Formats: sequence, structure tokens, C-alpha cells
Amino acid sequence: MKKIKVFVLSDSPLAPSGVAGQTRYMIEGLLRTGRYQFVCFGGAIRHRDYQPIRTEEYGDDWIIYPVDGYGNQEMVRSCIQAEKPDMMWIMTDPRFWPWLWEIENEIRSQMPLVYYHVWDNFPFPNFNKRFYLSNDLVATISDVTDQIVRHVAPEVECVRIPHTVDTNIFKKVSENEVKKFRKTNNLGVSKNGKERFLVFWNNRNARRKQSGSVMWWFKEFADKVGRENVCLIMHTEPKDPNGQDLEAIMVETGMVNGEFMLSVNKVPSEDLAMLYNAADCTINVADAEGFGLGTLESLSCETPIIVNMTGGLQEQVTDGKDWFGVGIEPSAKSIIGSQDVPYIYEDRVDGNDVVAALEKLYNMSKEERQELGRKGREHVLKNYGFTQYTELWDETLTRLHESHGSWQNRKNYKSWELMEIA
Repeated sequence: MKKIKVFVLSDSPLAPSGVAGQTRYMIEGLLRTGRYQFVCFGGAIRHRDYQPIRTEEYGDDWIIYPVDGYGNQEMVRSCIQAEKPDMMWIMTDPRFWPWLWEIENEIRSQMPLVYYHVWDNFPFPNFNKRFYLSNDLVATISDVTDQIVRHVAPEVECVRIPHTVDTNIFKKVSENEVKKFRKTNNLGVSKNGKERFLVFWNNRNARRKQSGSVMWWFKEFADKVGRENVCLIMHTEPKDPNGQDLEAIMVETGMVNGEFMLSVNKVPSEDLAMLYNAADCTINVADAEGFGLGTLESLSCETPIIVNMTGGLQEQVTDGKDWFGVGIEPSAKSIIGSQDVPYIYEDRVDGNDVVAALEKLYNMSKEERQELGRKGREHVLKNYGFTQYTELWDETLTRLHESHGSWQNRKNYKSWELMEIA
């Protein structure tokens, strides 16, 4: 039986980014079915060389071509002619793809185009409609994104496929393992040897992630409950040019006696899972967040979360009935924008609400926090499991291949339309 060949444009699937991770999960899950092949442009990272990459496990069924950026029109045309894929799959913010959609008539005349879409917030971005209509199918990562696409472009086929996490890696470990990990790495231990209440923050140090605000608000929290009792660990680059100087803030706030720790090295997923396990809660109060993988990974490790009720974060912290941490309603919604994105809400939380959320979890018993985390893990397994993610992609791409075809049997696409001129 002929395998379905998919041409993928995204962050390099071998890179550490969230986009790369979801792309890799999709590819590896479908390769294990034995019914797919993948040709990828590995973009958004620096490459040592530009030789095609093949994995030992999958050989010619998965080939990655290193590219600068995400490639260009001529590279796409060349790969299409050489590889004859059955469909194209792209992911990330639409602002990265106008150059590709400019030639969608060339691409879609031969094969269907699938877009895995992220959008953070309302109002409905009607300026994206022309982008949505340039695809045969738009898959959405969250309830917010799904509502947006169905409203803005009801003509395009749409399916919700939420992000996933590897629950075999991100899982709860034993208390003894956690104690050993905390002791070995001197995580959240006060001078008298007492374990501190440990808060974990795992994000890029960038403006919308509110990294500096989190530090200032944590200081207020620490001053209320006793600095010797708490610790904030931030897994990030403290001097990222897109963010704030976190080391300067640490000095300015006086959090230099174990109240604040930086984790700056890139670590394997297994070590990251241990950090989630070591924490009493994970916090993400970004003002815009399409999904927020760090908090999903945290819940998968049975560690409760504190989040801004925006984007995909709000569907993680509650299923509408139970809560798996604390959700903070934005205190202000500002319309911001740029030349590419004329308008979008920026959801800002109030610092007092963040401090109150930290106090709420701090004042819970360990058993109460563990119960929140246990329910959070169940929520992840039920709604964001890896098997479900793979099955949804398999069902979606198989159906698309059968209904739309490619090359000689391409169906359901016209590169023209009739219009009546008055």
C-alpha cells in the first residue's frame, strides 16, 4: 500500500521549541502507523550544515532539509517537484506564511494544504480571513482559536486538535526521588534545611510572558509569608534581548538568599519533568498565550498551576467543573496591535490577584495540592493525551487524502471563481 507523503513546513522537528515539539509529536505518532512518509523543511534555527537529515529509526520515511527561516517559494516549488508529496502541512503564527500563501494556487492545484493554527485572543481577526481561505483545512490548537476560525472563515474546513504532551515522560515520580533531586540540586532549601514552597516558571523571557512582573509580585508574596519559606525558580534566559534583565531585578528586589533561582541550561525532557515534580505549583500569567505547553507539562506531572484566564491557558486550569489550580481573570483588556496585526486583546492580570493566588496554594495542605494535581493529570490524559493527538491527526489527514486526492486525482479545489459584475 502506498504511503501518504506529507511535506511539512515548521520549526525544525528536532529543535527545542514548542512548535517543534508538537510537529515532532505529530510526525512520530503517524510514522508509527506505517502508513506515512514525511519530508520536512527544518526551519527557525541555525544549522551547522545543510545536508539532509535522516533518523536511524525511520530512514527515508522521514527526511529533514535544513533551511534558513522557513524556506522560500523557489525551495518549496523545487521540493514539490522532486518529492511529489500528497499534501502540505504547515504550523505556527500566520504572519510567517504570507509568502507561501502567495503561491497557494500552485500548491493547491496539486495537493491539499493543511494549516495547524495558533491565535491567542479576540476580537475576531477578520484580517486573517484571506489566510484561512488559502488552505483546504485549518486545524486549531484551542477552543479560542477554534471559535475564531469558524467565525472568521466558516467556508474553510476546520477541526480542533489541541496540543499534547508526552505523558510517559511528564509524569509523577516518587517522593523519595523528588527529595533526592531537590537535595542534590539545592532546590528550594532554606538555611535551616527546611524545604521552601517552590514555584516554577518555565517560559521564554519575553515581554508578553510578564517575566519581570512575576518576580516583583513574587517578592510581595514572599514578604507576606516570609522570604525564608518560599522560592521562585525561573527556567529561562535571564538576559534575553526580548525580555528583561532578571538578574538585575533579583538584585533590586533583594531576592538573593534563596528566594529566587535561575535555571538557564537547556535540559532534556526527563530533567524538566523532575523540575515540575519538585515544584509545589507552576505559574504562567502571560498577557497572551495561544496554548502554554509548560502548564500542560506541569499538570501531566500532577503539579497544580496558576494561570491567566486567557487563550489556551483557561482550558487547562479547569474543565468547566473541576479546577486544577487557580485561574486569574484579567483585570484589564487592552487592544494592542501592529501593522501586521491591527488589533488583538492583551489580557493583563492585577498583581494583587497573583499574590492572592500564590497565597491560596501556599496555605493549602500538601495533600490538597496533590489532589488538585491528581485531577489535573486525569484532565490531561482525557483531553490532551498523545494517543488521542495521533489518532486525531491520522483520522484528519487520511480523510483529507481520500476526499481531496493529489496530483492526477486532485479533487475539491478550483483555482478560479465566477463573479457577476454589475
